[in-house]
Amino acid sequence: MANIWLLSLLFLICILLAFFNHKKRRKYYQQPPSPPGFPIIGNLHQLGELPHQSLWTLSKKYGPVMLLKLGSVPTVIVSSSETAKQALKIHDLHCCSRPGLAGPRELSYNYLDIAFSPFDDYWKEVRKLAVQELFSTKQVHSIQPIKDEEVKKLIDSIAESASLKTPVNLNKTFLALTVSVICRAAFGVSFEVTVLNSDKFNKLVREALEMLGSFSASDFIPYIGWIIDWFTGLQARRERSVRDLDAFYEQMIDLHNKEEKEKGSEDFVDLLLKLEKEEAVLGNDKLTRNHIKAILLNILLAGIDTSSITMTWAMAELARNPRVMKKVQSEIRNQTGNKSMINLDDIDQLHYLKMVIKETWRLHPPAPLLMQREVMSEFEINGYKIEPKTQLHVNVWAIGRDPTTWKDPELFLPERFMDSDIDVKGKNFELLPFGSGRRICPAMYMGTTMVEFGLANMLYHFDWKLPEGMVVEDIDMEEFPGLTVSKKNELLLVPVKYFDH
Repeated sequence: MANIWLLSLLFLICILLAFFNHKKRRKYYQQPPSPPGFPIIGNLHQLGELPHQSLWTLSKKYGPVMLLKLGSVPTVIVSSSETAKQALKIHDLHCCSRPGLAGPRELSYNYLDIAFSPFDDYWKEVRKLAVQELFSTKQVHSIQPIKDEEVKKLIDSIAESASLKTPVNLNKTFLALTVSVICRAAFGVSFEVTVLNSDKFNKLVREALEMLGSFSASDFIPYIGWIIDWFTGLQARRERSVRDLDAFYEQMIDLHNKEEKEKGSEDFVDLLLKLEKEEAVLGNDKLTRNHIKAILLNILLAGIDTSSITMTWAMAELARNPRVMKKVQSEIRNQTGNKSMINLDDIDQLHYLKMVIKETWRLHPPAPLLMQREVMSEFEINGYKIEPKTQLHVNVWAIGRDPTTWKDPELFLPERFMDSDIDVKGKNFELLPFGSGRRICPAMYMGTTMVEFGLANMLYHFDWKLPEGMVVEDIDMEEFPGLTVSKKNELLLVPVKYFDH
C-alpha cells in the first residue's frame, strides 16, 4: 500500500512539473500582441496615409512590441528605445537581412538600398567603396569649398528677397542647396548642367521617395495584389518613377563618358565607371550598370532629401518657437562675430545649434520607420518570439514621442539635451535618425555637417519673420507621406538681412 501511495505521489509531481513547464514554455514562446485584422488583408487597412503615426497609435494599446499581419506578411513593430536596442544591437545579426519585393518595384528598391545583407561579400565591398570614396571624414572636409560656394550663392539669392521683403519658400530653397552640393561633390557636375528644370527634378525626387515608402498590395497579398496596384494606379506610378530615374542616371553617365578628365580630378561616378570598364569583381559578382545606378540613387535620394527636410523642419520649429530662434541666433552671432561665412571650426563651438538639430531629429526623423529588416533566425524581444521571415520595423518617430523616455515629448525643447550625452551615432536608442547596427546610414557625418552648415549660415545672415497677416499658430506641421517624411505644405518666411558685407 505504501508503494502505491509513493508511486501516486511521484505521478502527481510529474504531472504538476509537466503542467508548469508547459505553462512556462508557452509564456516563453508567446507571440507579440496583435490587433485584430481581416481575412486576406490582415491589418493593412489600419496603416493609413502616414503609417508611422497609425502604428504609434496602435502601439499605445498593444505595446512597444506589436505583431501585425500585412496581407500575408507577418510584421513586428518596435516602438520604444529598449525594444529598439534589443532588435538593433543585441539581435542585430538575427535581423539584418532585407525582404525581397515584388514586380517592377524590386528594381527601384534595389536602387535605394546600398546597405544590403552583411553576409553578402559583394555588397560589403560596395558599401566600403562608397564610404571610403564619398562619405569619409577626409572626403567630407575636401568638399567644403563646394559647400562654401553654394551657400554663398544661396545667401546672395535670399538677400535679394530680403531687399524686396518677399517670402522665401524654404522647402525649395533647402532642396536646391543640397541638390547643388551633392551633384557637384558626388557627380562632378552642377545642378544647372544636370537638370534644366529644377521643379521637374524636385518632383522626380519626391515621387521616387513616395513610391519607395508606399505600402504596395503586391508586396503583401499573393496572386491578386498586383491587380489592386493596377486598379489604384500605383503600379503605373511606380513604373513611371523608375523610368524617369533611369533616364536621369543615363543622362548623368553620358555626361561623364563624354568628358575627359585629368588624373586626380575624377569624381565618384568616374570611379564607378572605371571599375565597370575594368570588369571589377567585388565579392563574387561584377560591378554592373544597374549596381552603379543603385549607388547613385542612394546618394541622390538619401543624401539630398534627408538633409533638406531636416533643415526645413528645423526652421519651421524655430519659427513656431521665437524664444529658441532668438537664443540660437544669439549663440551663432556672439560666437562667430562679424564674418562673411560660418565655417566648420565655428560650428564645433555652436552647442545650442546642435541641440536644436537633435531636437528636430527627435520630433521629425527623416525616415520615421527605419528601413524594414527581415528576420533570419529566431530570437526574442521582451520575451516575445520573433520568427524567421518576419519583417521588422523600428518606429523611431514613436520613440521620439515616448513619454516614458522624454518629458513633455510634444514640446520643442532643445534644452533637454543640455546635460545629456545622447548623440545620433546609433549607440543611444532614444534618438535614431540614422538608424543603428549593420544598417546604420554610411553618410551620417556628411548629412550632419550639411545640416549644421546650412542652418548656421541661414540663421547667421538673416532674421526670419512670418509673412504679413500670419501668426505663429498658422504654421502647420502636417507631414507628406513617403520613405522620408517632409513638411506637407510650403514653409514661407520673410528674410531680414542682419549683416551687410
